[in-house]
Amino acid sequence: MTTTPPDDSGATPPVAAGPDPVEGTATTGQSDRAQYGVCAFLALVGGLVIVDAARTGHAISAADPIGPKPVPILLGVLLLVVAAIYAVDVARGGAGEPEAGEDVDLSSPIDWRTVLLLIGAFLVNAVLIDRLGWVISGTLLFWGSAFALGNRHHVRNLLIAVALSLITFYTFAIGLGVNLPAGVLQGIL
Repeated sequence: MTTTPPDDSGATPPVAAGPDPVEGTATTGQSDRAQYGVCAFLALVGGLVIVDAARTGHAISAADPIGPKPVPILLGVLLLVVAAIYAVDVARGGAGEPEAGEDVDLSSPIDWRTVLLLIGAFLVNAVLIDRLGWVISGTLLFWGSAFALGNRHHVRNLLIAVALSLITFYTFAIGLGVNLPAGVLQGIL
């Protein structure tokens, strides 16, 4: 933090605590409690990943000599390490730089209509994916997301949503060998 030079009387005027122009962090010395919540969440997820990986059965074959356990255990340990390092950084007063790159008015209220429409589109997809299949539920998801975000070209959005659903369906089936549910289109796709 910088101080202003003395004036004619020789006294240095006090400088109020605020964002440090060099660091972009507050100089009040208080840590942000919400960041500790992020640390706890990372540690919880890391612990759950390790516990879940430890419960995985032994599936060692000639093609995969190490089995399915090491990668999730490594990821869980890395999550715990990141949580610990982040907690130390927050305790030392570290804070992220305020977002300056986006053209977003942070004082505007949350657009709950958009948020609820997006949640609805995801829930409809989750409920219908087994019954109707990915292509139909994915189409509803993509079209509903475009509608929720304000695009009002309904026919064009529907065509794009069908194309995206079919592309992802066949990319998963052919490219990755993962069969997404076909639902009512079982014999057609």
